[in-house]
Amino acid sequence: MRICLIGFLFAFFVNANAQDTTINEQGQAFTLTEAIVRNNFDYKAILQHIKEDTSFYKAFRTLHTIGYSSYNHIEMMDKNNIMQASLNSKTKQLKIGTCRTMEVMEEKVTGNLRKANGDYNYVTPSLYASLFFTKGSICGENNIVKGRLRNIEGSGIEKAKEQLKMLFFNPGKKIPGIPFIGNKLDLYDESAHELYDYKLDFVDYHGKLVYVFDVQPKKGLGFFANDRVVVDQMITWFDPKTLEVIGRNYSLSYKAGVYDFNVQMEVEMTYFNGQLVPKILRYKGNWDVIFKKRERGLFTATLFDYKLAE
Repeated sequence: MRICLIGFLFAFFVNANAQDTTINEQGQAFTLTEAIVRNNFDYKAILQHIKEDTSFYKAFRTLHTIGYSSYNHIEMMDKNNIMQASLNSKTKQLKIGTCRTMEVMEEKVTGNLRKANGDYNYVTPSLYASLFFTKGSICGENNIVKGRLRNIEGSGIEKAKEQLKMLFFNPGKKIPGIPFIGNKLDLYDESAHELYDYKLDFVDYHGKLVYVFDVQPKKGLGFFANDRVVVDQMITWFDPKTLEVIGRNYSLSYKAGVYDFNVQMEVEMTYFNGQLVPKILRYKGNWDVIFKKRERGLFTATLFDYKLAE
C-alpha cells in the first residue's frame, strides 16, 4: 500500500512539473510536450513527415485492391433532428484478379433515401456510396498515391462529392473550387500559424504508445481572425515506427453567407497483410449550399474480414 502511494505521488509530481517546450521550425511555432523532449525524439523529422503524409489517403485506396466486408449505416435528418431516411446494410467486396465487385448481403432502406431509378436523393449517401459501394466490375486499380493529384472535376453533386472527399482525405490542405475558404483550409502555411496552436505528444492510443499531433484554434482570437478559422480541431495519431496515420478525429465549420457547414469525422485504422486500411469511419455533417436543400446526415462504416485478391 505504501509503495503504491509513493508511486502515485511520484507520478503526480512528475506530471505536475512537466514543462511543454515551444520550438520554432522554419518560422513556425510548435509545442513539444515533456514526453517528446525527454525521449529525444527527432521532432523535426516527425513534423516534416506529418506535413507531407499520404498514408491516410493511401489506406482508403488500398480498399480498392483487396476484398472486405462492411456494415453500413446512414441517417438523414430534418431540422428537428428527426430521421427522414436511412440505410442499414451489409456488403461484401470481392477482389478477383485485377477487378472488384460488390455483393449486398443484407439491406434495409427507409424514407426517401433513393429515387425511383435507384439514385440517391441526398449528397451524403451518394458520397458514402462513392467511398464504399461498387456498381458492376471495376478493374485495373492500385493504391499508388505518390505524385497523384486529386482534381476537382465536374459540376453540381459530382463536384460537391469530390470536394468532400478532399476534406476527408487531405484535411489541413488547400481545396480548390470552394469560394471564400479554399486557402483557409491550409494548416501549414505561414498565415495559419497566426490562428492555430500545434502540439506534438507521445501518448497511449488503444494500448499502444504513439505520436499524437493536435491542432486547435488559438484562444482569444478577435472577430476578424475567427472568421479565418475553418478547422475547429484536428487530432491525428501516428504509428511511431512507420509514422503512418492510425487514427484521426477532426471537425470543420464555416459560415460564408452563400453556404455554411459543420462536419465532424472520426477514423480508426488497422493493418491487413502489412498494409494500412480503414477500420471504422464515422461522419456527422450539417451543411447548406445556395440553391440546394440543407442536409443533415450521419454515417458509420465498419469494415472487417479483409481478404487478398483471389
